[in-house]
Amino acid sequence: MAIDFTFPDEVEDARLLVKRFMGDVARPKMAELSSRRASGDDWRQAIKDLRQTARDQGLWAPHMPEEWGGMGLGVTAVAAMSAEAVKTNMGPYLINCQAPDEGNMHTLLHFGTDEQKEKWLKPLCEGTMRSCFSMTEPEVAGSDPTQIQTSAVRDGDEWVINGHKWFTSGAHGADFAIVIAKTDPDAEIAQARNSAFIVPTSTPGFEIVRDISTMGGGGGHPEIRYNDVRVPHANMLGEQGGGHKLGQVRLGPARLAHCMRWLGTIEQALEMLVDRAQKRYAHGSLLSEKQGIQWMMAESALELYSSKLMVLHAAYKIENGMDFRSEVSMAKHHVANTLWKTVDRALQVHGALGYSNDSPLAQMLIQARWSRIADGSDEVHLMRIAEMVMRSYNETGSVNHAVGDLPL
Repeated sequence: MAIDFTFPDEVEDARLLVKRFMGDVARPKMAELSSRRASGDDWRQAIKDLRQTARDQGLWAPHMPEEWGGMGLGVTAVAAMSAEAVKTNMGPYLINCQAPDEGNMHTLLHFGTDEQKEKWLKPLCEGTMRSCFSMTEPEVAGSDPTQIQTSAVRDGDEWVINGHKWFTSGAHGADFAIVIAKTDPDAEIAQARNSAFIVPTSTPGFEIVRDISTMGGGGGHPEIRYNDVRVPHANMLGEQGGGHKLGQVRLGPARLAHCMRWLGTIEQALEMLVDRAQKRYAHGSLLSEKQGIQWMMAESALELYSSKLMVLHAAYKIENGMDFRSEVSMAKHHVANTLWKTVDRALQVHGALGYSNDSPLAQMLIQARWSRIADGSDEVHLMRIAEMVMRSYNETGSVNHAVGDLPL
């Protein structure tokens, strides 16, 4: 039998390495800083020191090849590490595997020229630069990038970019943005109208209008205006008209990377639910002895189990160069909804404590609600899944290709 649900030694070693670092080094330091209400400068220095410690321990950029300073691990190992890292505040950032830089590193690795990699990818991998991805616009549906209105017009050896973006996550403090803009408005195929550009945030005309206020307050998702922003032709990332393809190549694995991190949060929320239920006494018994609470535990466990299997199988398909579109869409929808439901149940069991900011659950629930919109809303993924199910049936007489292509 080829089916084996145990991790190979190198994957398990990587998972345990990040688990020990977060548990023995990062979390105690975070707790100490919080308990003494450390200053902003103290926090910044501590994060810098923790990143250096992680790097010294060989725990750095697990998703990147060794020649770029990473650990050279596959998608499955990164999934295991991400699920552990996210249980610690800023955990993915401490090991240089955080969004949006993680996705931008992949994008530059696969689409960048040698010069672009040296100038932009190398500093990202070293942790000396930060980046953002600028695609979503307020005037058009973010789930349909063929409608993008931001334009890039060729002027000699330069491109002039004009447009309006928002939810450019991480733009504050970023050194450059990867911008999707319309270069070929008359292209017959809508998906061939956009191109991608590397835009240094110091370029004249790059304007951060404001940070978008969200359910969670300031969310680090700025609104941007591009006012006659000029970049050299050498800053085009990938081929002209290839912006849509680049975005989809980037967002496929990036969606799964979100799912990897969400697994850790789901597990953390379920553990908090179980712990609270076994300690809280009300109406003659512990909460854990009440059927309604047991069902919350059981449903969360069932959904977490299926979420883990989905993520592992999608990672397996990516690593083996197989078509993973259906599996990633299914995982993104299912894991995001499992995150939402499990955190909500945990908050309910915690009662007023869960609703307060004395517990992390309130902020976890806000982030969980975002998960059902970011990188494709629930409804768009359901539409794509239905399309792939119909295509599989019409082309092969079976839906199996669209539901994992498993030998069952």
